[in-house]
Amino acid sequence: MSPVRDDALAYVGHQVHVMRRREVGTLLSWAGELAGRTVLDVAGGDGYWAGQAVRRGARAVCLDLARHKLEFGRRLRGHPGLVEGDALALPFADATFDVIMSVCAIEHFDDGPAALAEMSRVLRPGGDLVMSADALTGSARWPELLERHRARYHVKHLYPGRVLRGLLDDAGMDVVRQTYMFRGERAQRLYLTLSARGGRAGWNAAAVLSPAIALADRRTPDDAGSVVLTHARKRAS
Repeated sequence: MSPVRDDALAYVGHQVHVMRRREVGTLLSWAGELAGRTVLDVAGGDGYWAGQAVRRGARAVCLDLARHKLEFGRRLRGHPGLVEGDALALPFADATFDVIMSVCAIEHFDDGPAALAEMSRVLRPGGDLVMSADALTGSARWPELLERHRARYHVKHLYPGRVLRGLLDDAGMDVVRQTYMFRGERAQRLYLTLSARGGRAGWNAAAVLSPAIALADRRTPDDAGSVVLTHARKRAS
């Protein structure tokens, strides 16, 4: 494939999505000025979003276990450093990075607290962690959809905001801010329905709904939702 075609495929896969553009745009804005800073994207797949940090002047690295995703990422123009590795045993020295990003990854890990401890270890004191996670706070209303979501995407744990706050505190990080996406009941059901029945094509096709979902989120109390976004900062030693 040509580099132009690979870039186009990556753009469609990541940007033409019912939530990913708003989700990662928020996380990158929370990370602040990136020029000259070191950034690690944990379980970042093909490195597309870490590549957006590179465009902002960062020295970025994407780590993932999936070799085929990393191989595709190497064909993208302006890609970050790409490292095959395990989020539960990050192959980096202590205090290596200024910013760590993780986009809806922790719910797939066997041991989320261990992954957060590793992220904290390689983050410098005062450094920023920006991450998202499946919270699915209302999923008990739709147990069948939840089980199909878990099975299709290998979701092992859910992380409501209060749970994530406690785990981050244990890992030596203080939450700066937190917000939910897909907040209302209808939005939460849509999220699970797209996941359980629509698959990847469903996420892409539903991209046209993104503005309406964002508007509904702004009009709904920010205390529940399908995905929780969190900005935390590592405490000084």
